Amino acid sequence: MNIQPLGDRILVKVLAAMETTKGGIVLPDTAKEKPQEGEIVAVGKGRKDDKGNVIALEVKVGDKVLYGKYSGTELTTKEGEEYLIMREEDVFAIVKK
Repeated sequence: MNIQPLGDRILVKVLAAMETTKGGIVLPDTAKEKPQEGEIVAVGKGRKDDKGNVIALEVKVGDKVLYGKYSGTELTTKEGEEYLIMREEDVFAIVKK
């Protein structure tokens, strides 16, 4: 997919929802929660301040991030991969290894 987000937007690849619980119970599709974790695959140049200066984003390509349950706009490719386009401010945290 060849998408370049604009401004302070980022493109996030949605990580798969949990298939089973910690106890080993298999979850049906209707019981799975919407994932709130993803990996950044593209970032915009940054937002502009009042004087027109570009402020770089804190996140970068490859970061794993946590975001709000209903954040962003969903995209699905022909191959079935799910992505979200959202603003950097919708990201709650970067997951460190």
